[in-house]
Amino acid sequence: MSTEHEDVRDLLAAWAFDALPPAEREIVPAHLADCESCAAEAARLREAVRLLDGPAAEADGAGQPGSALALALRTRPAAPPVAPHAAPYAAAVSGLGALLRELDGQGPWGTPVVHDWDVHSTVAHLIAADEPLAVRLGLPAYLPAPGPATDGAPWEDAWAARTAEVIAHELRRTPAETVAAWSDRAAALLATPEARDPEPASVTTTLMGARLPFADHFLVRAFEAWIHTDDIGRALGITVPPPPDPHLWRLVRLAVRVLGRALGPAAPPVLFTVTGTGGDAQWVLGSEDEPVRAELVLDPVDLCLLVGGRYAPGDVPRGAAGDTAAVDNVLTRAAALAWL
Repeated sequence: MSTEHEDVRDLLAAWAFDALPPAEREIVPAHLADCESCAAEAARLREAVRLLDGPAAEADGAGQPGSALALALRTRPAAPPVAPHAAPYAAAVSGLGALLRELDGQGPWGTPVVHDWDVHSTVAHLIAADEPLAVRLGLPAYLPAPGPATDGAPWEDAWAARTAEVIAHELRRTPAETVAAWSDRAAALLATPEARDPEPASVTTTLMGARLPFADHFLVRAFEAWIHTDDIGRALGITVPPPPDPHLWRLVRLAVRVLGRALGPAAPPVLFTVTGTGGDAQWVLGSEDEPVRAELVLDPVDLCLLVGGRYAPGDVPRGAAGDTAAVDNVLTRAAALAWL
């Protein structure tokens, strides 16, 4: 796959939502004229957007209304124009915001979602989760800075204390106030130069124990926003679709890079394949100095859910062959990356 082809595939979802800056918006049609596979994917994405924006879904055979998530997405605001690396986050924010707008003031905000959080607490958690990147990019802290108790603490402990503090603060407010605060913070992140310009986004910084370019930290934010949208959807009995393929594959490639770093160069080598509607991709994880000991195949969504802590290592659907211990090592390390 050529670099140009892969770059344009990464732009397609943002293009379908009219979320590209003008210069990149002009790149896509020129490529589509010569690339049948990208043209087909672009048509599929445009049709999905058209359906979501069109008339309300008809009732199904049982007389029930169409997908509640589709109904929510039909009322979403336009995603802001951002660079391709921030488009997955913009889309995830737009989707979660649309879903939350369906929950009125008397909605099921107290429904248990994940950990010990309900819907209200989960949105509050996302405010805290966005804060490290926001502060690093020059935005103000959401609440006054933590006190001396967290100074010098391991990032996991400081993070746990901060998210608990933000959640406690938000539970003293109404759900509507919390949603507005989260939405405003997300919009401020998407308005930063690092969200709109690849050059400042290439600068590397350490957040939450991970040293990555700002561009990848925006992908981390997209990953978490989507995971928690899925959490809320499951709690409320609503099916949340995965990110569009170009966005999903950006998350997959980031997850594999981080997983490879966590495994290190001495791990038993495993041929790792991710296969899905966006195509297949392969990597050798672990040692490059010895023969591959095993093969592991995962679906891209299942990989993301595993890395997000939504699958135990032994429960994730997979194809595997060869050294069982080498496969288990990859799955265990992937699950250990979760901090959501």
